[in-house]
Amino acid sequence: MSQDLFQAPDYYQLDELLTEEHILVRDAAREWVKKEVSPIIEQAAQDAKFPTSIVKGLAEIGAFGPYIPEEYGGAGLDQISYGLIMQEIERGDSGVRSTASVQSSLVMYPIWKYGNEEQRKKYLPKLASGEFLGCFGLTEPDHGSNPGGMVTNIKDMGDYYLLNGAKMWISNAPFADIAVVWAKNEEGRIKGLIVERGMEGFSTPETHNKWSLRASATGELIFDNVKIPKENILPNKDGLGAPLGCLDSARYGIAWGAIGAAMDCYDTALRYAKERIQFGKPIAGFQLQQKKLAEMITEITKAQLLTWRLGTLRNEGRATAAQISMAKRNNVEMALKIAREARQILGAMGITGEYSIMRHMMNLESVVTYEGTHDIHLLITGLDITGIPAFK
Repeated sequence: MSQDLFQAPDYYQLDELLTEEHILVRDAAREWVKKEVSPIIEQAAQDAKFPTSIVKGLAEIGAFGPYIPEEYGGAGLDQISYGLIMQEIERGDSGVRSTASVQSSLVMYPIWKYGNEEQRKKYLPKLASGEFLGCFGLTEPDHGSNPGGMVTNIKDMGDYYLLNGAKMWISNAPFADIAVVWAKNEEGRIKGLIVERGMEGFSTPETHNKWSLRASATGELIFDNVKIPKENILPNKDGLGAPLGCLDSARYGIAWGAIGAAMDCYDTALRYAKERIQFGKPIAGFQLQQKKLAEMITEITKAQLLTWRLGTLRNEGRATAAQISMAKRNNVEMALKIAREARQILGAMGITGEYSIMRHMMNLESVVTYEGTHDIHLLITGLDITGIPAFK
């Protein structure tokens, strides 16, 4: 078990843009990752097992609904604090960040924003404490980038709704206590509803044989005539804009999280390059290795500035969905390129579990696709600047 020697790069002294609270929150998350995630994550990835032992710790550092008001069990933090927590967790592993991100932005967020007071008080405190874990059911076997084409549906049976359909590629599904699910009613309108573990006809088979996000549990949601109480419908927003609003929050968290993965790869490569001797000197002294490292820190710094500004706009309620798409797309692509370059600096050692780089690289292959693919986010920017949709 190798010691976690991570040192975060801050080439432009961006810590000066953060408040004392931001730094306290980030540093607490950073130390927790070093102590609780780094020592176990390589084995968890090798075993393809989500480390359930870390759930309590995730709750304690405020990773579950950090921006949810304290009255509902959240930490009441701002959007930059949320981003910094996601950055630090993904520095440990993208799969662990996925669990926290889904819980916060895709489960707690819609209950807080679209639910009623009874639903907020019933579910949010248990989700914030980690007593409950949740998942988010939007993607279907035949509808990924086009969620509006979903076929999962509910029918009004008088005293309850009858839910039928299936969702796929759902993080946290195998162990989730509740699922926030999106389905069409008889008029074709998309509605959000809370499905609870144990409801008859509801099953969550796990997806196996993944080469990516191996320390994260992924599965399906199967609904076979599931009776949904009417009080489980989210009443305050419907239509496709409702789940897309959740995805905005999650994508924002990913934009920060990807920086964490990139930082870890850069820091690992820099340390290795200073220690690895070839031709009588450290490989960090060769021009091509310096080129790689200099480009890495440049791209990380640009991404840090992008997300800090985006966080400021979100705190002010001014960030647009298209701006979030740009940051998600840019930062994940940046992290993938850095992971690949870092692997080359380490040579053959870069493919082993002794270092985190190959695990990050495999994880990022999922992150570049989920919650809006790399190409779709590009077209969202294209639509925003031209006013002409290219994906329909």
